[in-house]
Amino acid sequence: MASDSLHHIIGLIPSRWGSSRFPGKPLHLIAGKPLVQHVWERVSRCSRLDDIAIATDDQRIFDTVTAFGAKAIMTSPDHPSGSDRLAEAVQSFPGATHVVNIQGDEPLIDPALIDSLADALVSDEALSMATVACPISGQEDLDNPNIVKVALARNGDALYFSRSVIPYARHPRITPSLRHLGIYAYRRDFLENYVRWEPTPLEQTESLEQLRALENGARIRVILTDHVSVGVDTPEQAAQVEQILLNTH
Repeated sequence: MASDSLHHIIGLIPSRWGSSRFPGKPLHLIAGKPLVQHVWERVSRCSRLDDIAIATDDQRIFDTVTAFGAKAIMTSPDHPSGSDRLAEAVQSFPGATHVVNIQGDEPLIDPALIDSLADALVSDEALSMATVACPISGQEDLDNPNIVKVALARNGDALYFSRSVIPYARHPRITPSLRHLGIYAYRRDFLENYVRWEPTPLEQTESLEQLRALENGARIRVILTDHVSVGVDTPEQAAQVEQILLNTH
């Protein structure tokens, strides 16, 4: 793994024990390995990351992670958001200039997508963040408030994120609505400032943390992809992912 001499990019995988729908999810065995190990192995294929670590608040996860050979960082259990946990974890990497936050329940994440995200951020020093979106094809997803939508400027920066349908199709839709995927890359200095800011009105209204960045004037570049990996939120989805993994090996 290597980036370049000017940038030191780290990949951080948050991994919490507590989950209302699936307690202990990170250590759930899928095709003989803990879920979090599958994520780590996918991320280890990236070419643009200089280091990778799993940030957790649970000793069981910490011990499992170190046992399969990954780097683990113990963080406070009291963080109000994933960004706060990330900001604590990045302190273990004093030389890091950029950090990519990879969800710990995405065992099929595309390593090339992570590399593209890192490349987008380091290629424009004026960017604060970068994230990912894909087209929405079905009306059911458009109407689902749990699927976050994003509208873009012509240069690819985010204009707004919403749980509502944006843009509203007053006339026949010219381009597809875009679904935001929850993977982020940050400039380190921006992340450390970001977590000190108070929650903002739009952020609180939509319950979308990334709006705090926009409300404070930050630029968020959005990388477009057709790749949507299957996440694991329930035991049923874990079984689905297991079948995919077994069928591709």
